[in-house]
Amino acid sequence: MKDILHPLSLAIAGAGFLLLLRDMGKHRRNPALVALAFTYGFSALSYVTSISWVWVRIDGFFGTTNLAVPIAQGCVVLVLALQASVLIHWSRPVEVARRHTWRLLIAAAAVIVAMAVLFALLTPTTQRTTDFSLYYVHDPYFQAYLLLYMVAYTIAEAYLALSCWKYAGTASNRSIAIGLQLVAIGAVITLGYSGIRMAGVFGGMLDFSVAGLDPYAWICGDLGAALTQIGYFLPVLALRLTSLRYWAHTHLAFRRLRHLWAALTQANPGITLLEPDRQHEAILQGRSVNFPLLRRSIEIRHGQKLLRRFLDPTALAEAEVRRRHEGLVGDELTAAVTADQISAALVRLAEDTPVRAPAEFADSRLPLPAYEDELRHLERVAAFFTPPRATAPDSTTSGART
Repeated sequence: MKDILHPLSLAIAGAGFLLLLRDMGKHRRNPALVALAFTYGFSALSYVTSISWVWVRIDGFFGTTNLAVPIAQGCVVLVLALQASVLIHWSRPVEVARRHTWRLLIAAAAVIVAMAVLFALLTPTTQRTTDFSLYYVHDPYFQAYLLLYMVAYTIAEAYLALSCWKYAGTASNRSIAIGLQLVAIGAVITLGYSGIRMAGVFGGMLDFSVAGLDPYAWICGDLGAALTQIGYFLPVLALRLTSLRYWAHTHLAFRRLRHLWAALTQANPGITLLEPDRQHEAILQGRSVNFPLLRRSIEIRHGQKLLRRFLDPTALAEAEVRRRHEGLVGDELTAAVTADQISAALVRLAEDTPVRAPAEFADSRLPLPAYEDELRHLERVAAFFTPPRATAPDSTTSGART
């Protein structure tokens, strides 16, 4: 059972560590993030050490039978301390959290040292990669070793369950609330693992066996730990998905504005101060186009201003009638009429026939309080815009291109 469940848990812990490792390079001064990354790292190390074929090789390399046991369980003790540290950093001031973290790490180190001493007093001459706890449960030193480990494990998981459920009720962010609830549920499930293991200790003392419950111990331990890891990572994942959606939207917006921007920059090349990077290169390199998108929207607005002398009131009236007949209303109508005005003005610019009493752009009085509102409006304008034949880009035209 262990060798079936541990690789699955290892995949979750390893993926979490690798994803957080990248963020650690940028946010080394964020102690909660560092603690969370090491939580996944030590968790992954505990799983990989406990897999039978790795276990055997560790024993062979160091020449000590079953040495993988204290290594794996020592990693778990560190994981428990770091998980509590993450919660403390999320809920306490930095200085207070730092003091509590050091106390937790010192306590974890004391437990690990005591476990190492008790393990050294064992005489584990037989390699038991699947039923170590059951095989040595009658040894008094192992009973003390396992009882110490399980008491620390139970206290930490109970604290985790109670704290996370409490904080989940006050969290305003939905992903954080759900994540903390998953951590709490996972911690409660892992108590089944510690309960069965402690029952095994008392069974060794009182001469009864819980061997039939051993598969359920592994299920509770791995399932609970997996839920805990998923719960901790859920807010990070939600933030990543939000960033990914924003990245994709900005690239799409940059692309959608391209033909409107190209027509305006061809008519007035001076509005483009810098040649933008090629978008496909930015996509392949995973780079953002936030600044190029901001420049593109500003350049479009600048291009509109330079067309003011060519805005024919007749073209405005005709565009309004035509677009209303198409059933457009509100912001869609304003954007479509503005697009038609730009197209007609570009024709007049090419013919050099300015209007004596020019009209206003249909969107000149449209309330656009934020940059996001401005960008959405320009995307609508670009969707309705059709470049006039006279201003269509060709291979002989100079100017910036993407």
